[in-house]
Amino acid sequence: MYICGFKKQGKAEYIMPLRDFPKRHIGPREADAEQMLNDMGYSTMDELIDKTIPAQIRLKKPLDLPGSRSEHWYLRELEKMAAKNKLFRTYIGMGYNNTIVPPAIQRNVLENPGWYTAYTPYQSEIAQGRLEALLNFQTMVMDLTKMEMANASLLDEATAAAEAMNMFYALRSREAQKNGANKFFVSAQCYPQTIDVLRTRAVPMGIELILGDHTNFNFNDKVFGAIVQYPDSTGNAADYRKFVEEAHSNNTLVAVATDLMSLALLTPPGEWGADAVLGNSQRFGVPMGFGGPHAAFFATRETYKRHLPGRIVGVSTDRHGAAAFRLALQTREQHIKRDKATSNICTAQALLAIMASMYAVYHGPDGIRTIAQDIHNKTVRLAQGIKSLGYKIDNDVYFDTLFVELPEGITKVRIEELSEAKEINLRYYNSNHIGVSLDETISRQDFEDLFAVFVEAAKTPDSSPEISTEIDSPIKGFFERESRFMEHPVFNSFHSETELMRYIKRLENKDLSLTHSMISLGSCTMKLNAASELMPITWPEWANIHPFAPPSQTAGYRQMFEELKRMLCEITGFAGMSLQPNSGAQGEYAGLMVIRNYHISRGEGHRNIALIPSSAHGTNPASAVMAGMEVVVVKCDEHGNIDVEDLQAKAEKHALHLSALMVTYPSTHGVFEERIMEMNAIIHENGGQVYMDGANMNAQVGLTNPGIIGADVCHLNLHKTFAIPHGGGGPGMGPIGVAAHLVPFLPGHSIVETGGVHNTTAVSAAPWGSALILLVSYGYIKMLGGYGVTLATKYAILNANYIKMRLQKHYPVLYSGKNKTVAHEMILDCRPFKQMGIEVQDLAKRLIDYGFHAPTVSFPVAGTLMIEPTESESKQELDRFCDAMISIRQEIDEVEKEIYPKNDNVLVNAPHTAVEATADKWEHPYSREKAVFPLPYTRASKFWAPVGRVDNAYGDRNLMCSCPPIDEYEDLLI
Repeated sequence: MYICGFKKQGKAEYIMPLRDFPKRHIGPREADAEQMLNDMGYSTMDELIDKTIPAQIRLKKPLDLPGSRSEHWYLRELEKMAAKNKLFRTYIGMGYNNTIVPPAIQRNVLENPGWYTAYTPYQSEIAQGRLEALLNFQTMVMDLTKMEMANASLLDEATAAAEAMNMFYALRSREAQKNGANKFFVSAQCYPQTIDVLRTRAVPMGIELILGDHTNFNFNDKVFGAIVQYPDSTGNAADYRKFVEEAHSNNTLVAVATDLMSLALLTPPGEWGADAVLGNSQRFGVPMGFGGPHAAFFATRETYKRHLPGRIVGVSTDRHGAAAFRLALQTREQHIKRDKATSNICTAQALLAIMASMYAVYHGPDGIRTIAQDIHNKTVRLAQGIKSLGYKIDNDVYFDTLFVELPEGITKVRIEELSEAKEINLRYYNSNHIGVSLDETISRQDFEDLFAVFVEAAKTPDSSPEISTEIDSPIKGFFERESRFMEHPVFNSFHSETELMRYIKRLENKDLSLTHSMISLGSCTMKLNAASELMPITWPEWANIHPFAPPSQTAGYRQMFEELKRMLCEITGFAGMSLQPNSGAQGEYAGLMVIRNYHISRGEGHRNIALIPSSAHGTNPASAVMAGMEVVVVKCDEHGNIDVEDLQAKAEKHALHLSALMVTYPSTHGVFEERIMEMNAIIHENGGQVYMDGANMNAQVGLTNPGIIGADVCHLNLHKTFAIPHGGGGPGMGPIGVAAHLVPFLPGHSIVETGGVHNTTAVSAAPWGSALILLVSYGYIKMLGGYGVTLATKYAILNANYIKMRLQKHYPVLYSGKNKTVAHEMILDCRPFKQMGIEVQDLAKRLIDYGFHAPTVSFPVAGTLMIEPTESESKQELDRFCDAMISIRQEIDEVEKEIYPKNDNVLVNAPHTAVEATADKWEHPYSREKAVFPLPYTRASKFWAPVGRVDNAYGDRNLMCSCPPIDEYEDLLI
């Protein structure tokens, strides 16, 4: 029987015909799936699924989604939708600008699976390439801002501003805390979307925002922090020196939101006293994408390094003494500190930060300065021309943005009519002003068309006035930058395309990605990121749209959003969906804020207790604290399930203040807990709401859903279940689905109408978060279809149980369901090896010698490996991974039998580099062949780790977070 291009036959479910997308996405072939089921003792796929997922939560009918599309027909349909977006020339600004993406970077980074399919670089030995690129990003930011430290990116400018506020709040002295210092000054000239997000973050933290004018603000001992924009929302670059001095004399810290490109010409904030500098690096070669994804930056003083949010790349050494890169100071982060972490950030924007860093590498300091000067010169010429027509420029010092006051007789309506006729977008303020922000893409014709709008509005005679070619820049004196930047060799060596191409390739070759082998990271779902899903993100009709473009120009985007929301609602069983959160952790926060506001609307704002299982991801407690909640931990039993009796006792104890339960399903222990509906009922009976973490939705789609289980809110990791690539640590998207009673509280936005009728204020800078990559998940669902996404879930469960079957004789599988099956992932217990001197990290590093990225290490249980193969991996790849794991187990036996000493064996010395293997001296008791060619397949295709095991402790003791000194740099290029 054929259904949507499929037929059922025998044990497995067949995918027909070959050209259909499900056949391309799912790894095991039909015969392989039958063999896998047979090896496990199952007659059919459905028998395995019935043994795995509790019957009471199974869906009763198939998903009501369209049938699958072939890649060819899907892309043809999407072209028609893209044509509904109108590509106007956009000069709106507000932190988003057109940019030129160098083709060498688009082709070799953005469109290259060697870069976009890599994971967050926790295993630093196989991530040296992207770590170096991110270190370049940090160095670029530090140089341009003149700050001492920078992180490796944040989600967007508005949330970066909120992170600054939170950091300053955490840095308050004991005296300030005792005195109740809880006020944060926000310049009214910050971008409106930034103010919106600051409002969202401030309220649950008990922070009072003071919106005002920095020129007449009076500090007092209740003010712990402040933020200003430079240049501000009107384009004006103010002299903030006096303001900063007054702030510091009051023990108040100051954050500055800025434009990186402007700092090539303007005096950087670090030179006039800023304590944190943040912004958006989008105009460094990253498309606007209707709001994202873009890499925000965040720089601060070294004094605050342990409070800095997000990832930090640092320089350390490997076990041979060679320089090596790593993620530094990880003890600050949520996966270790949980509710006491610096922030809830997990995913950042690594791929976009890498693009921005390569833009800086390609252009170098002279190129960046030239681009900035060209933008500024055109802005000055436009200002001179406009003023000659009788308009007034109301910002005295500007870089690229003019705040134009319209003279009497000229209305904003008239300007808008003329602009629209020429397909030009401008910014329209509430006052009698318009804004014009120029960028590097503006041509002579663009300039003339833009100027003509003002000429025609002024009713000047047909012959337009001449614009002076003399440039009288307002950037003078204090405002003019004198310090040099980007002097490191990396920014001065690769300015031809040939050299840049080779540099990018050299870095790519140092990293292990899905182009090499499966990445079996539990709770991370490293599935196929199909080329057909990703192709449209570079189409201009999608990539070059401003997030605040008028609705009449974005019909294609809005159609895609509505269809995607409908499909996600069908998959989750929810009534409403917000696409705004642009990471999983941000989705957690947004969902909790929806719950918080729901309680407040019912006069129950006192409900502030979040029950969180001990097995939860570290972002859960961190997000709960950010949402103003107190965390109460619920125990798990010896089988890895939530202790229902403990849950009930704590729910009843805190019934008057219970806000929510945060639960992951299937659990982070890799099982479908049988009593999940009972647990959710306990929460509801005690007045709380159920927040489901959607990290493991890859085991639910089409078979069960959060709605039927009884959840009220769930975030979806689109960069897991729905195929957005991880990009080496971002981008990601975390939309939230909600039950009907919570729909009115979905996040809104101060600029674009979206969200519920009683909406939560914005959680992201852009109305639909990182809108551009929503196309990936849209394409994933469209091409798989309803039956295909369901089949993908079944194969994910099949693949996980096949690995369990093969490995359980060699490694204890810590948890399984009542029928001894696992969901889509499992935990291998490696703790017994400790008595032999073998740590779980040794297994992780040894897997590198076999050509594999390690599974998730020591989460959610210390000393274990959590494995998630996904549906995209073939039986051949699963077997190769299992062979490697079994071989490693034999190597552990050799240590136990004292064939090799505990302090000198292939595990504790892993990974082995080519330099070590080819050295004249070999002093280990095992052979070189055993070290580097442990199984036959490694001879045919060998991935060499570029460095030996990295010394993490040394890197934290000797923290260096910018490009290493020149004398070390040549060694790192090898």
